[in-house]
Amino acid sequence: MSKILPGRSPAEDLLLTVRDEGSQPRNWGLLVTGILGGSLVALYSIATPFLAPALRKHCLPFVPATPKQIDNVLHMLKGRSGSLVDIGSGDGRIVIAAAKAGFKAVGYELNPWLVWYSRYCAWKGGVHHSTKFYVSDLWKVSFSQYTNVVIFGVPQMMPRLEEKLGEELQLDAKVVACRFPFPHWKSSHQAGEGIDRVWGYNSESFRMNGKMTQL
Repeated sequence: MSKILPGRSPAEDLLLTVRDEGSQPRNWGLLVTGILGGSLVALYSIATPFLAPALRKHCLPFVPATPKQIDNVLHMLKGRSGSLVDIGSGDGRIVIAAAKAGFKAVGYELNPWLVWYSRYCAWKGGVHHSTKFYVSDLWKVSFSQYTNVVIFGVPQMMPRLEEKLGEELQLDAKVVACRFPFPHWKSSHQAGEGIDRVWGYNSESFRMNGKMTQL
């Protein structure tokens, strides 16, 4: 078992894992994907501050969720079950954490490299059977089948997404918004502070306010 040293990249960790487990059967396609995806995630982490302003015009910028944010999301969903979707799932950490908590979790992400890396992480984490990741534009997907929705959005997209979800979601659905709240919906409860803050919305929140915003 190799030790994780500070400052080591995800790709180096994966290569050490391959050396340590050389006698065990491996899925080489997933390992190669993990190595490439890990390298991309490391590069993304460095480049994000420079790329984010341009990316916001086309898609969600990739900013990894913190451990505290993940805890806050799961706290909001405590006692719930069923299907969960993460809109703009990035490297898959919310989807994977939700799957480990018992949800059938799905992630939609526009960046194919992050989707492939997410699939590798789910496989490595032992939850690949209860997770799915799709390369897709969120505006072209219907979220009506999901009863739990998580979104790490940006202010520019929240009004349009608020209207879309208000039209599509069922009455038993719950929405959790991270970092930025919806502009018109009134949250039923909140958790965390600063960048780790999350807002929870039940059907009373988004159904009533959704209709008001259309008047």
